[in-house]
Amino acid sequence: MTSIPSVNLEDFLSEDPKRKQKFIDEIGKAYQDIGFVALKGHFLDEKLVNSLYSEIKNFFTLPVEDKRKYEIPGIGGQRGYVSFGKESAKGKKEGDLKEFWHFGQYVEDDPERAKEYPENVDVNELPAFNAVGKETYQMLEKTAKYVLRALALHLNLDETYFDNYIHNGNSILRPIHYPPISEEPKAAERAAAHGDINLITLLMGAQGRGLQVQNHEGEWLDAIAEPDELMINVGDMLSRHTNNKLKSTIHRVINPPRELWGTSRYSIPFFMHPISEMKLDVLDSCIDAENPKQFDDISAGAFLDQRLIELGLKK
Repeated sequence: MTSIPSVNLEDFLSEDPKRKQKFIDEIGKAYQDIGFVALKGHFLDEKLVNSLYSEIKNFFTLPVEDKRKYEIPGIGGQRGYVSFGKESAKGKKEGDLKEFWHFGQYVEDDPERAKEYPENVDVNELPAFNAVGKETYQMLEKTAKYVLRALALHLNLDETYFDNYIHNGNSILRPIHYPPISEEPKAAERAAAHGDINLITLLMGAQGRGLQVQNHEGEWLDAIAEPDELMINVGDMLSRHTNNKLKSTIHRVINPPRELWGTSRYSIPFFMHPISEMKLDVLDSCIDAENPKQFDDISAGAFLDQRLIELGLKK
């Protein structure tokens, strides 16, 4: 695999069984081969995308002391602002060269579930920031639901297998700002090599060089999306659940060449998480003589806690 395949969600949503099956086959093969696809035909429109970028740029240009008002102690960085260099990749002591914000789930029909999650944080200086974030969150969540439906069919499960696990799931929308680099980084990258924790990640802002994906031969490939595409990859939870049939691929964001050090980079991943009690036990259909069970049984909530501690976001 030397490039990231491109697929179109409109094929899956069409009334044509052949187009639907084509999408299932293409995305299934891509996730078995490299764990990444570029997706067209999603639910984000250009106006919403432009509004979101405008709002997050406005936020990240606020003075540091204003941003720090929104850094909430005791919640492992799960809502609001996380300041520059706080997060590091698993196994790395150097902090990544980034700051970011977290929008979380908007629970409307389950008071007990709502108590499980920290509340979203309102930015007082920017009245449109939270409304635009919420709409983007919900459009990406809707897109992710249909991607998971296609993957359920690829795995010979019921089409709606994941629906109840992701409804009110612990998903996160993370606008990231990689500030201009002012001095030679000491072993730090914008985002060091890592795998994602969750089921799938939908990434806005992979236009232009920076994001790289490691293929099975250990080579780093540039992952560059078209302006109307989202980059979508498998996370560790889905990889565990499928006994690594669907691959959670190591990826990174490299530092730009020196002549571009003075520029910011923005990217906006949506991390699709299930509800905490979802069992990530390996699916029976993904175990056979050639592929024995590789992972211990664990719930999504326990797995998330374990990883947040490893990332330095939770003690």
